Amino acid sequence: MPHLYDDAVRYCTIGYGHLIKKLPCNGTEPVEFRNGLTKPRGQELLVGDLATSQYCVMTSVRVPLTDGQFAALTDFVFNVGSGNFRGSKLLKFVNANDHDEVPLQLRRWVMADGKPLGALQTRREGEIALFFDGLPKTKGVPPVGEDLSPIDVRAGEQR
Repeated sequence: MPHLYDDAVRYCTIGYGHLIKKLPCNGTEPVEFRNGLTKPRGQELLVGDLATSQYCVMTSVRVPLTDGQFAALTDFVFNVGSGNFRGSKLLKFVNANDHDEVPLQLRRWVMADGKPLGALQTRREGEIALFFDGLPKTKGVPPVGEDLSPIDVRAGEQR
């Protein structure tokens, strides 16, 4: 989006999901963004934002990843934030090389502002496909008693 908009959790955003502030847009945003932005500037912001997400994945994951796994986790971090990723069960299972749990954990992160969003469900399915690109399919059967309740991307995982 070349103009300011409130994302699914009502955070002021522009471009390819560049966070301006964790509040709705209200006219007090930096002058740089008030009149919109060009496609090259949007791409520049995306590259910077993805670098932050990539760094989070590189410093949080302690096991080797395929390119697809790295890309999927980077996309996830870009969407839910570094803090939510670092405190997630998803990261715990990735670091344990428990790939059967990855789809189950990703599918939990589908709510925004207390409501399930189809766009987040679609995004999570894309991340799952990317994570397992070229790899054998997992069983995807949760262990008995595993908490698979939905998670709000704004609130994160409650421990």
